[in-house]
Amino acid sequence: MDSSLNAARRSRELRRVAEERVDVLVVGLGATGAGAALDAASRGLSVAAIDAHDLAFGTSRWSSKMVHGGLRYLAKGQVGVAYESAVERGILLRRTAPHLARAHPYMLPLTPEVSRGQAALVMTGYRLGDGLRAAARTPRRMLPGPSRLNAARARTLAPVLRSGGLRGALLSWDGRLLDDARLVVAIARTAAAYGARVLTRCRALRLTGQSADPGADPGAGPGADVRDELTGEEFTIRARVVINATGVWAGTLDPQVSLRPSRGSHLVLEPGTLPGLIAGMHVPLPGESNRFALVLPQPDGRIYVGLTDEPVDGPVPDVPEVPEEDVRTLLEVLNGVLEVPVAREAVAGAYAGLRPLLAADGRTADLSREHAVFSEGGVVTVVGGKLTTYRRMAEDAVDRAVSYGNLRARRCRTRRIPLVGAGPRPSGVPPRLAERYGSEAEAVQELVKRHPEEVGLGFTEGDLLWSVLHEGALDEGDLLDRRTRIGLVGRDRDRALPATREVLERLSRA
Repeated sequence: MDSSLNAARRSRELRRVAEERVDVLVVGLGATGAGAALDAASRGLSVAAIDAHDLAFGTSRWSSKMVHGGLRYLAKGQVGVAYESAVERGILLRRTAPHLARAHPYMLPLTPEVSRGQAALVMTGYRLGDGLRAAARTPRRMLPGPSRLNAARARTLAPVLRSGGLRGALLSWDGRLLDDARLVVAIARTAAAYGARVLTRCRALRLTGQSADPGADPGAGPGADVRDELTGEEFTIRARVVINATGVWAGTLDPQVSLRPSRGSHLVLEPGTLPGLIAGMHVPLPGESNRFALVLPQPDGRIYVGLTDEPVDGPVPDVPEVPEEDVRTLLEVLNGVLEVPVAREAVAGAYAGLRPLLAADGRTADLSREHAVFSEGGVVTVVGGKLTTYRRMAEDAVDRAVSYGNLRARRCRTRRIPLVGAGPRPSGVPPRLAERYGSEAEAVQELVKRHPEEVGLGFTEGDLLWSVLHEGALDEGDLLDRRTRIGLVGRDRDRALPATREVLERLSRA
């Protein structure tokens, strides 16, 4: 099965999709939309999946890179959401994306600000979370249980911690992603391997027709008027059912959806800012009983610090900005546990994602992370949820589409479908390539050998070529901002830009 996405395939499939009627049209190619395309295609349905921008252009690339086991939701009494998270975490770690998702340790420093009662409560929560792991049948060898560390051991894992008054730390394990955008790319490529037509830079201008009856006239059925954003050409994609998986933008296509977006801001700290940090850290937010800032060291040496939870009013931007207030807030929380405070100058970059929370009364931090599926007029809309549970959200959306459109389809299979790269890792390849590309590392290595020129953060021109030839990257933004994430820091992006443009120009001349 051919999973490669590239400009030539896009051109071929754009022509075909304008001439045919598909069973399912998916609008939005974040994790949930790409997941819906894979789910539907693997059931034997014909699928077109479109996005106005790129794969993982929206919220899916702005996460904390966590694969949550649902502990926070358990603390709020949302047992169903917590269990669902633990199950989906296990599926990612064990079956579908072991090359992209892995276990990671996290410490909660026991500073004087953390009372003994609060520490006991958190440890109880960790043990309940370990119970969720067991209920989800994720092996203990894959996710060790929680433990308490003394102060000396805590500072071994995090030498940057303030020593004065430190009683130790609580250690827990959870899942993390190497790169959330790469997860979406892998899902989309796997969908393409099953026959889905995955089309980026294809904007849904409006949804058309409102009939889900498979016997209706094709011209009257559901679909979308779309525009090829590269050429400006407009045409119609006809479908039996449309799945609206556009996240925080869902209401623009489905007026019945009422969302209350919440901004989650993250800081990107300079490499070397927190020397010796091995484990991630959970830092309690002042005045909150069950909210923590996350400090997560990255393989490239950067440190991510997040995240805020602030309501966002008004029009939803394509790329959210991080206000200076969020930067100050996160630095204050982080510096509360450090021996040497982090200065504002150490913040090399920042990013923010918008959570598509269902509208309700109360703070956005208190709103449920449950997802919801609506259907009316040939359109199925899926909203809410979180990155960890993308697969279950996609399954529920396709189940509804199959029922609503009276489609003939097999049962969901995605629990056991490995994503592209999830096979055995080849031996003899550099760890960087094995960890990033999984079973495809050997093929990538051949390109890297022929094009070893470094463009930034250890990436080479060979990496960029692979992304253009196989991962659907069409321009410099796709390469720097989503396939490699070099663009998270402005000056790194500027340095890599000339080589990136050269790669794209070279391919256009070939």
